[in-house]
Amino acid sequence: MAKARFELYKDARGEWRFRLVAPNNETIAVSEGYSSKQAAMKGIEAVKKYAPVAEVVEKE
Repeated sequence: MAKARFELYKDARGEWRFRLVAPNNETIAVSEGYSSKQAAMKGIEAVKKYAPVAEVVEKE
């Protein structure tokens, strides 16, 4: 069975970004641009850490 994955890449402006891709290859989320690969990796780690416990808040 396929797994979800983070894809790390450089965008057209040369900034590092990541996207979270579901097992069905659908993009779930795309990050902001980061100036370094290391900063983007820290962003991935933050998503892994906080997403499981994040609450859903509806904003109007």
